[in-house]
Amino acid sequence: MPLNLIKGHFTPLHSQPDGDSLHFVPDNPAAFAILHLRAHASTHGGVQLRLDAIDALETHYAPRVSGGFLQHQPLHLAHAAGAQLLSVLGFTDVHRDGETVTASTPEQTPGYILTRFADTHGRPVAFAYAGPSDHDDLSDVFVSEDLLRQSANFQLMAQGLVYPTYYSKLFPDLRNVLTTAAAQARGDKTGVWQADASTSGASITSLQALDDELVILPKLFRRLVDFFALGGGSVALDGFLDFLASRDDRLFVLSDGHATGLDNITQVEGQTVRLTHPPEELVFLEA
Repeated sequence: MPLNLIKGHFTPLHSQPDGDSLHFVPDNPAAFAILHLRAHASTHGGVQLRLDAIDALETHYAPRVSGGFLQHQPLHLAHAAGAQLLSVLGFTDVHRDGETVTASTPEQTPGYILTRFADTHGRPVAFAYAGPSDHDDLSDVFVSEDLLRQSANFQLMAQGLVYPTYYSKLFPDLRNVLTTAAAQARGDKTGVWQADASTSGASITSLQALDDELVILPKLFRRLVDFFALGGGSVALDGFLDFLASRDDRLFVLSDGHATGLDNITQVEGQTVRLTHPPEELVFLEA
């Protein structure tokens, strides 16, 4: 399927790249305006990307409601995804102060992205690639299975370092290739799949356990953090399903062939929460 190709360079310096998001500066500062993409770009055209189809464990998540504080998921896996993304894109010897990159070799690397829209936060939703492309800048490019496999997105999925998290604008043929890669990683129990509790059930005994021990789909983690912030840090799950219903995250369950809400595919029993369907069966609607 065709996507817009934008050439430029990746630059992590003085930012906090993780396993599914980093800075990109196009060669043509007007690239996103020319392509009519509603990206929030700097005066030099630079943007924060959101990598399509994947979701890495959170390294620093701030609740969307008042009363919370920065939380994270198990950092050995979250940092592994971020380190691998930078490695795939050509960076070595990366140094951080906390989550902020203070130095890297080199400071920027050439590459390109394939995209066709930006999310509600102005981030182009993209597949990221290292190195040059034979296609013209700002051209439409058909994404074959081979080209998809060259993307950083696919490589992180195949290594089990990220969860599949699909939205409705992702082309089904690309989604199917990514799902096959995720299934292989799950079968090999690599990365997040060594300890994934998204469908088996995560027993939440404390915020520290949620931060440091439990490996679950990041979207579910974010909703839990938002909910707990409302309760002043209490981890009681009473009312969590009602909270999810109020958020109204709409999705399609591929295996069932119907639309529903995240609350309807989430189960709570005491202090254990689980999804009733694996992440690759879910296709979320863009907000």
